[in-house]
Amino acid sequence: MKNNNQTKLFTSESVTEGHPDKICDQISDALYDEMLRQDKKTHAGIECFATTGLVLVGGEARTKAYVDIPAVVRRTLKKIGYDKPEYGFCYSDVGVISTLHEQSPDISQGVDEGKGEFKEMGAGDQGLMFGFACDETKELMPLPITLAHGLTRKLAEVRKNKKLPYLRPDGKSQVSIEYIGGKPRRVSTIVIAAHHSEEVSTEKLREDILQQVIKPVLGKWFNKNIQIFINSTGRFVLGGPPADAGLTGRKIIVDTYGGYAPHGGGCFSGKCVTKVDRSAAYAARYIAKNIVASGLAKQCLVQLAYAIGVAKPVSVFVDTYGTGKIADNKLERIVEQIFPLKPAEIIKQLNLERPIYEQTAAYGHFGRTDIKLPWEKTDKMKEIRKLSRNVA
Repeated sequence: MKNNNQTKLFTSESVTEGHPDKICDQISDALYDEMLRQDKKTHAGIECFATTGLVLVGGEARTKAYVDIPAVVRRTLKKIGYDKPEYGFCYSDVGVISTLHEQSPDISQGVDEGKGEFKEMGAGDQGLMFGFACDETKELMPLPITLAHGLTRKLAEVRKNKKLPYLRPDGKSQVSIEYIGGKPRRVSTIVIAAHHSEEVSTEKLREDILQQVIKPVLGKWFNKNIQIFINSTGRFVLGGPPADAGLTGRKIIVDTYGGYAPHGGGCFSGKCVTKVDRSAAYAARYIAKNIVASGLAKQCLVQLAYAIGVAKPVSVFVDTYGTGKIADNKLERIVEQIFPLKPAEIIKQLNLERPIYEQTAAYGHFGRTDIKLPWEKTDKMKEIRKLSRNVA
Protein backbone atom coordinates (compact mmCIF):
# COMPACT_ATOMS: atom_id res chain seq x y z
CA MET A 1 0.00 0.00 0.00
CA LYS A 2 1.48 3.30 -1.07
CA ASN A 3 2.37 5.82 1.59
CA ASN A 4 0.06 8.84 1.25
CA ASN A 5 -2.20 10.82 3.54
CA GLN A 6 -5.44 9.23 2.40
CA THR A 7 -7.61 7.09 4.68
CA LYS A 8 -8.33 3.69 3.14
CA LEU A 9 -9.88 0.41 4.23
CA PHE A 10 -8.31 -2.90 3.22
CA THR A 11 -9.80 -6.34 3.88
CA SER A 12 -8.40 -9.89 3.94
CA GLU A 13 -10.02 -13.22 4.76
CA SER A 14 -8.96 -16.60 6.08
CA VAL A 15 -10.70 -19.96 6.40
CA THR A 16 -10.35 -22.78 8.92
CA GLU A 17 -8.83 -26.17 8.15
CA GLY A 18 -12.38 -27.59 8.02
CA HIS A 19 -13.45 -25.32 5.16
CA PRO A 20 -14.29 -27.49 2.09
CA ASP A 21 -11.57 -26.00 -0.12
CA LYS A 22 -8.99 -26.26 2.65
CA ILE A 23 -9.91 -29.91 3.22
CA CYS A 24 -8.96 -30.52 -0.40
CA ASP A 25 -5.70 -28.57 -0.12
CA GLN A 26 -4.71 -30.60 2.93
CA ILE A 27 -5.54 -33.92 1.27
CA SER A 28 -3.56 -32.96 -1.85
CA ASP A 29 -0.53 -32.01 0.23
CA ALA A 30 -0.87 -35.00 2.58
CA LEU A 31 -0.66 -37.26 -0.46
CA TYR A 32 2.33 -35.37 -1.86
CA ASP A 33 4.06 -35.53 1.55
CA GLU A 34 3.50 -39.29 1.72
CA MET A 35 5.06 -39.70 -1.72
CA LEU A 36 8.03 -37.53 -0.70
CA ARG A 37 8.64 -39.66 2.40
CA GLN A 38 9.30 -42.61 0.11
CA ASP A 39 10.68 -40.88 -2.99
CA LYS A 40 12.06 -37.34 -2.78
CA LYS A 41 12.12 -37.10 -6.59
CA THR A 42 8.35 -37.47 -6.83
CA HIS A 43 6.73 -35.31 -9.49
CA ALA A 44 3.08 -34.58 -8.88
CA GLY A 45 0.06 -32.41 -9.52
CA ILE A 46 -2.62 -33.80 -7.21
CA GLU A 47 -6.14 -32.38 -7.24
CA CYS A 48 -9.01 -33.12 -4.88
CA PHE A 49 -12.77 -32.60 -4.94
CA ALA A 50 -15.01 -33.05 -1.90
CA THR A 51 -18.78 -33.10 -1.67
CA THR A 52 -21.47 -34.90 0.34
CA GLY A 53 -20.16 -38.36 1.17
CA LEU A 54 -17.38 -38.29 -1.43
CA VAL A 55 -13.73 -37.36 -1.91
CA LEU A 56 -12.38 -37.61 -5.46
CA VAL A 57 -8.60 -37.57 -5.95
CA GLY A 58 -7.26 -36.93 -9.45
CA GLY A 59 -4.33 -35.45 -11.34
CA GLU A 60 -0.94 -36.89 -12.15
CA ALA A 61 2.13 -38.26 -10.40
CA ARG A 62 5.42 -39.92 -11.17
CA THR A 63 6.81 -41.65 -8.10
CA LYS A 64 8.35 -44.85 -6.79
CA ALA A 65 6.19 -44.54 -3.67
CA TYR A 66 3.23 -46.73 -2.84
CA VAL A 67 0.50 -44.68 -1.19
CA ASP A 68 -2.75 -46.01 0.27
CA ILE A 69 -4.81 -43.08 -0.98
CA PRO A 70 -8.07 -43.83 0.92
CA ALA A 71 -6.11 -44.26 4.18
CA VAL A 72 -4.34 -40.90 3.75
CA VAL A 73 -7.66 -39.19 2.90
CA ARG A 74 -9.37 -40.63 5.98
CA ARG A 75 -6.46 -39.84 8.27
CA THR A 76 -6.48 -36.22 7.06
CA LEU A 77 -10.24 -35.83 7.57
CA LYS A 78 -10.00 -37.30 11.08
CA LYS A 79 -7.16 -34.93 12.00
CA ILE A 80 -9.16 -31.94 10.76
CA GLY A 81 -12.10 -32.97 12.93
CA TYR A 82 -14.64 -34.58 10.62
CA ASP A 83 -15.07 -37.50 13.01
CA LYS A 84 -18.81 -37.60 13.74
CA PRO A 85 -21.59 -38.82 11.38
CA GLU A 86 -23.88 -35.99 12.51
CA TYR A 87 -21.57 -33.52 10.74
CA GLY A 88 -22.83 -34.99 7.47
CA PHE A 89 -19.23 -35.74 6.45
CA CYS A 90 -17.20 -38.26 8.45
CA TYR A 91 -13.78 -39.80 7.81
CA SER A 92 -14.97 -43.34 8.55
CA ASP A 93 -17.76 -43.59 5.98
CA VAL A 94 -16.92 -41.09 3.22
CA GLY A 95 -16.40 -42.63 -0.22
CA VAL A 96 -12.92 -42.18 -1.76
CA ILE A 97 -12.30 -42.44 -5.51
CA SER A 98 -8.82 -42.10 -7.04
CA THR A 99 -8.12 -41.32 -10.69
CA LEU A 100 -4.43 -40.39 -10.42
CA HIS A 101 -2.45 -41.10 -13.59
CA GLU A 102 1.21 -40.88 -14.58
CA GLN A 103 2.82 -37.53 -15.36
CA SER A 104 2.92 -36.58 -19.04
CA PRO A 105 6.31 -37.52 -20.59
CA ASP A 106 6.20 -34.22 -22.51
CA ILE A 107 6.29 -32.37 -19.18
CA SER A 108 8.73 -34.69 -17.43
CA GLN A 109 11.40 -34.35 -20.11
CA GLY A 110 11.46 -30.60 -19.40
CA VAL A 111 12.24 -31.09 -15.71
CA ASP A 112 14.58 -34.09 -15.92
CA GLU A 113 18.24 -33.20 -16.18
CA GLY A 114 19.78 -34.36 -19.46
CA LYS A 115 16.44 -34.63 -21.28
CA GLY A 116 14.42 -32.24 -23.39
CA GLU A 117 15.71 -29.34 -25.45
CA PHE A 118 17.69 -27.87 -22.53
CA LYS A 119 19.90 -30.28 -20.63
CA GLU A 120 19.64 -28.80 -17.11
CA MET A 121 16.49 -29.09 -15.03
CA GLY A 122 13.92 -26.61 -16.30
CA ALA A 123 10.73 -25.16 -14.85
CA GLY A 124 7.82 -27.58 -14.67
CA ASP A 125 5.56 -25.02 -16.32
CA GLN A 126 5.56 -21.48 -17.60
CA GLY A 127 4.30 -18.85 -15.22
CA LEU A 128 4.86 -15.76 -13.14
CA MET A 129 5.13 -15.83 -9.38
CA PHE A 130 5.10 -13.07 -6.75
CA GLY A 131 6.65 -12.77 -3.31
CA PHE A 132 5.95 -9.97 -0.86
CA ALA A 133 7.02 -8.64 2.54
CA CYS A 134 6.32 -5.50 4.55
CA ASP A 135 7.13 -4.18 8.01
CA GLU A 136 3.53 -3.97 9.32
CA THR A 137 3.96 -7.03 11.57
CA LYS A 138 6.82 -8.95 13.18
CA GLU A 139 6.15 -11.71 10.60
CA LEU A 140 6.82 -9.11 7.86
CA MET A 141 3.32 -9.72 6.52
CA PRO A 142 0.34 -7.41 5.95
CA LEU A 143 -1.73 -6.90 9.10
CA PRO A 144 -5.16 -7.85 7.64
CA ILE A 145 -4.16 -11.40 6.61
CA THR A 146 -2.10 -11.89 9.78
CA LEU A 147 -5.12 -11.12 11.99
CA ALA A 148 -7.50 -13.09 9.75
CA HIS A 149 -5.32 -16.21 10.07
CA GLY A 150 -5.06 -15.64 13.81
CA LEU A 151 -8.85 -15.70 14.10
CA THR A 152 -9.33 -18.92 12.13
CA ARG A 153 -6.50 -20.66 14.00
CA LYS A 154 -8.17 -19.61 17.27
CA LEU A 155 -11.54 -20.94 16.08
CA ALA A 156 -9.88 -24.32 15.52
CA GLU A 157 -8.06 -24.16 18.85
CA VAL A 158 -11.14 -23.50 21.00
CA ARG A 159 -13.00 -26.24 19.10
CA LYS A 160 -10.26 -28.83 19.61
CA ASN A 161 -9.53 -28.01 23.28
CA LYS A 162 -13.29 -28.09 24.03
CA LYS A 163 -13.47 -24.51 25.33
CA LEU A 164 -16.29 -24.10 22.83
CA PRO A 165 -17.36 -27.75 22.39
CA TYR A 166 -20.32 -26.91 20.16
CA LEU A 167 -18.09 -25.65 17.34
CA ARG A 168 -17.63 -27.75 14.21
CA PRO A 169 -14.70 -27.74 11.75
CA ASP A 170 -15.86 -25.28 9.07
CA GLY A 171 -15.37 -21.54 9.49
CA LYS A 172 -14.17 -18.26 8.04
CA SER A 173 -12.86 -14.89 9.18
CA GLN A 174 -12.51 -11.48 7.57
CA VAL A 175 -10.63 -8.43 8.83
CA SER A 176 -10.84 -4.85 7.58
CA ILE A 177 -8.05 -2.46 8.56
CA GLU A 178 -8.15 1.32 8.33
CA TYR A 179 -4.93 2.74 6.87
CA ILE A 180 -3.90 6.38 7.14
CA GLY A 181 -0.85 7.50 5.20
CA GLY A 182 -0.19 3.90 4.18
CA LYS A 183 0.07 2.71 7.80
CA PRO A 184 -2.46 0.55 9.71
CA ARG A 185 -4.26 2.62 12.34
CA ARG A 186 -7.17 0.52 13.58
CA VAL A 187 -9.32 -2.55 12.97
CA SER A 188 -12.55 -1.39 11.34
CA THR A 189 -14.59 -4.59 10.88
CA ILE A 190 -14.42 -8.25 11.90
CA VAL A 191 -16.53 -10.93 10.23
CA ILE A 192 -16.67 -14.48 11.65
CA ALA A 193 -18.58 -17.49 10.34
CA ALA A 194 -18.44 -20.33 12.89
CA HIS A 195 -19.83 -23.80 12.08
CA HIS A 196 -21.81 -25.04 15.12
CA SER A 197 -24.18 -27.66 16.53
CA GLU A 198 -27.95 -27.25 16.95
CA GLU A 199 -27.68 -26.97 20.72
CA VAL A 200 -26.06 -23.55 21.05
CA SER A 201 -28.04 -20.31 20.81
CA THR A 202 -26.90 -17.58 18.44
CA GLU A 203 -26.58 -15.18 21.38
CA LYS A 204 -24.29 -17.49 23.35
CA LEU A 205 -22.17 -18.31 20.31
CA ARG A 206 -21.68 -14.63 19.51
CA GLU A 207 -20.64 -13.76 23.07
CA ASP A 208 -18.33 -16.78 23.30
CA ILE A 209 -16.63 -15.97 19.97
CA LEU A 210 -16.14 -12.37 21.04
CA GLN A 211 -14.56 -13.30 24.36
CA GLN A 212 -12.69 -16.50 23.43
CA VAL A 213 -11.60 -15.74 19.86
CA ILE A 214 -11.76 -12.11 18.78
CA LYS A 215 -10.45 -10.31 21.87
CA PRO A 216 -7.49 -12.68 22.52
CA VAL A 217 -6.37 -12.57 18.88
CA LEU A 218 -6.74 -8.83 18.36
CA GLY A 219 -5.04 -7.88 21.63
CA LYS A 220 -3.96 -4.24 21.35
CA TRP A 221 -5.87 -3.92 18.07
CA PHE A 222 -9.23 -4.45 19.78
CA ASN A 223 -11.29 -1.29 20.17
CA LYS A 224 -14.89 -0.59 21.13
CA ASN A 225 -15.69 0.94 17.73
CA ILE A 226 -15.04 -2.23 15.69
CA GLN A 227 -18.00 -3.42 13.64
CA ILE A 228 -18.40 -7.12 14.45
CA PHE A 229 -20.50 -9.62 12.50
CA ILE A 230 -20.63 -13.16 13.91
CA ASN A 231 -22.75 -15.68 11.98
CA SER A 232 -24.61 -12.81 10.42
CA THR A 233 -27.26 -15.07 8.83
CA GLY A 234 -28.10 -16.31 12.34
CA ARG A 235 -27.32 -19.99 11.66
CA PHE A 236 -24.39 -22.14 10.43
CA VAL A 237 -25.29 -25.76 11.33
CA LEU A 238 -24.79 -27.35 7.91
CA GLY A 239 -21.15 -26.88 6.95
CA GLY A 240 -18.21 -28.55 5.26
CA PRO A 241 -18.55 -30.35 1.90
CA PRO A 242 -22.27 -31.15 2.34
CA ALA A 243 -22.96 -27.39 2.38
CA ASP A 244 -20.44 -26.32 -0.27
CA ALA A 245 -18.27 -28.57 -2.45
CA GLY A 246 -14.52 -28.16 -2.03
CA LEU A 247 -11.71 -28.01 -4.59
CA THR A 248 -7.93 -27.91 -4.32
CA GLY A 249 -6.50 -24.50 -5.12
CA ARG A 250 -9.58 -22.35 -4.69
CA LYS A 251 -8.16 -20.34 -1.77
CA ILE A 252 -4.91 -19.02 -3.28
CA ILE A 253 -5.36 -15.52 -1.85
CA VAL A 254 -5.85 -16.98 1.63
CA ASP A 255 -2.63 -18.96 1.04
CA THR A 256 -0.55 -15.88 0.21
CA TYR A 257 -1.03 -12.21 1.16
CA GLY A 258 -4.79 -11.78 1.48
CA GLY A 259 -4.97 -9.75 -1.72
CA TYR A 260 -2.57 -7.11 -0.39
CA ALA A 261 0.00 -8.19 -2.99
CA PRO A 262 -0.54 -9.94 -6.35
CA HIS A 263 -0.79 -13.68 -6.80
CA GLY A 264 0.52 -14.59 -10.24
CA GLY A 265 0.78 -18.35 -10.57
CA GLY A 266 -1.63 -21.12 -9.74
CA CYS A 267 -2.16 -22.78 -6.39
CA PHE A 268 0.52 -24.50 -4.30
CA SER A 269 -1.17 -27.54 -2.79
CA GLY A 270 -0.62 -30.92 -4.41
CA LYS A 271 2.11 -29.60 -6.69
CA CYS A 272 5.65 -30.91 -6.62
CA VAL A 273 8.50 -28.47 -6.19
CA THR A 274 9.62 -28.69 -9.82
CA LYS A 275 6.48 -26.68 -10.54
CA VAL A 276 7.51 -23.05 -10.16
CA ASP A 277 3.98 -22.13 -9.13
CA ARG A 278 5.13 -23.50 -5.81
CA SER A 279 8.94 -23.34 -5.55
CA ALA A 280 9.42 -19.95 -7.23
CA ALA A 281 6.62 -18.40 -5.15
CA TYR A 282 8.46 -19.61 -2.05
CA ALA A 283 11.74 -18.23 -3.43
CA ALA A 284 10.12 -14.87 -4.19
CA ARG A 285 8.81 -14.58 -0.61
CA TYR A 286 12.29 -15.55 0.68
CA ILE A 287 13.85 -12.76 -1.39
CA ALA A 288 11.26 -10.10 -0.48
CA LYS A 289 11.42 -10.95 3.23
CA ASN A 290 15.20 -10.72 3.31
CA ILE A 291 15.15 -7.34 1.55
CA VAL A 292 12.68 -5.90 4.09
CA ALA A 293 14.47 -7.57 7.01
CA SER A 294 17.75 -6.02 5.83
CA GLY A 295 16.24 -2.55 6.30
CA LEU A 296 16.56 -1.61 2.62
CA ALA A 297 12.80 -1.25 2.15
CA LYS A 298 9.59 -1.09 4.16
CA GLN A 299 7.68 -2.99 1.49
CA CYS A 300 8.97 -5.24 -1.27
CA LEU A 301 7.32 -7.09 -4.15
CA VAL A 302 9.35 -9.60 -6.16
CA GLN A 303 8.20 -11.19 -9.42
CA LEU A 304 9.90 -14.19 -11.06
CA ALA A 305 8.77 -15.55 -14.44
CA TYR A 306 9.68 -18.76 -16.25
CA ALA A 307 9.26 -20.72 -19.50
CA ILE A 308 8.49 -24.44 -19.28
CA GLY A 309 11.60 -26.58 -19.60
CA VAL A 310 13.94 -23.57 -19.24
CA ALA A 311 15.98 -23.13 -16.05
CA LYS A 312 16.83 -19.45 -16.01
CA PRO A 313 13.93 -17.08 -15.26
CA VAL A 314 12.83 -14.94 -18.21
CA SER A 315 12.43 -11.93 -15.90
CA VAL A 316 13.22 -10.71 -12.38
CA PHE A 317 11.32 -7.69 -11.06
CA VAL A 318 11.53 -5.80 -7.74
CA ASP A 319 9.20 -3.00 -6.59
CA THR A 320 9.63 -1.34 -3.20
CA TYR A 321 6.72 1.08 -3.72
CA GLY A 322 9.03 4.05 -3.20
CA THR A 323 10.21 2.80 0.21
CA GLY A 324 13.58 1.47 -0.96
CA LYS A 325 16.84 2.97 0.27
CA ILE A 326 18.44 2.14 -3.08
CA ALA A 327 16.91 2.00 -6.56
CA ASP A 328 14.73 -1.00 -7.43
CA ASN A 329 16.87 -1.87 -10.46
CA LYS A 330 19.90 -2.10 -8.16
CA LEU A 331 17.96 -4.45 -5.89
CA GLU A 332 17.20 -6.59 -8.93
CA ARG A 333 20.90 -6.93 -9.62
CA ILE A 334 21.54 -7.82 -5.98
CA VAL A 335 18.83 -10.48 -6.13
CA GLU A 336 20.40 -12.07 -9.20
CA GLN A 337 23.82 -12.11 -7.52
CA ILE A 338 22.75 -13.50 -4.15
CA PHE A 339 19.75 -15.74 -4.69
CA PRO A 340 19.64 -18.94 -6.77
CA LEU A 341 16.75 -18.56 -9.21
CA LYS A 342 16.88 -21.71 -11.34
CA PRO A 343 14.38 -24.37 -10.15
CA ALA A 344 17.05 -26.95 -9.22
CA GLU A 345 18.98 -24.28 -7.29
CA ILE A 346 15.86 -23.08 -5.45
CA ILE A 347 14.98 -26.65 -4.48
CA LYS A 348 18.50 -27.26 -3.16
CA GLN A 349 18.89 -23.91 -1.36
CA LEU A 350 15.54 -24.22 0.45
CA ASN A 351 15.73 -28.01 0.88
CA LEU A 352 12.27 -28.47 -0.61
CA GLU A 353 12.32 -32.20 -1.41
CA ARG A 354 10.92 -33.26 1.95
CA PRO A 355 7.45 -33.78 3.44
CA ILE A 356 6.68 -30.34 4.92
CA TYR A 357 3.65 -29.31 2.89
CA GLU A 358 0.50 -30.61 4.59
CA GLN A 359 1.19 -28.21 7.48
CA THR A 360 1.19 -25.26 5.05
CA ALA A 361 -2.17 -26.16 3.50
CA ALA A 362 -4.23 -24.27 6.11
CA TYR A 363 -3.58 -20.83 7.68
CA GLY A 364 -1.22 -19.62 4.96
CA HIS A 365 2.16 -20.51 3.48
CA PHE A 366 3.85 -17.26 4.56
CA GLY A 367 4.45 -15.43 7.82
CA ARG A 368 4.09 -18.62 9.85
CA THR A 369 5.63 -18.60 13.33
CA ASP A 370 4.00 -21.84 14.52
CA ILE A 371 6.00 -23.99 12.07
CA LYS A 372 9.52 -23.75 10.67
CA LEU A 373 9.57 -23.07 6.93
CA PRO A 374 12.79 -22.52 4.95
CA TRP A 375 11.50 -19.62 2.86
CA GLU A 376 10.78 -17.67 6.06
CA LYS A 377 14.48 -17.47 7.01
CA THR A 378 16.18 -14.06 6.99
CA ASP A 379 19.71 -15.37 6.61
CA LYS A 380 20.65 -13.18 3.61
CA MET A 381 20.29 -9.79 5.31
CA LYS A 382 24.00 -9.13 5.86
CA GLU A 383 24.89 -10.16 2.34
CA ILE A 384 22.21 -7.87 0.91
CA ARG A 385 23.39 -4.91 3.03
CA LYS A 386 27.01 -5.50 2.01
CA LEU A 387 26.24 -5.67 -1.70
CA SER A 388 23.95 -2.63 -1.49
CA ARG A 389 26.96 -0.46 -0.66
CA ASN A 390 28.83 -1.53 -3.79
CA VAL A 391 26.25 -2.33 -6.48
CA ALA A 392 26.57 -0.13 -9.57
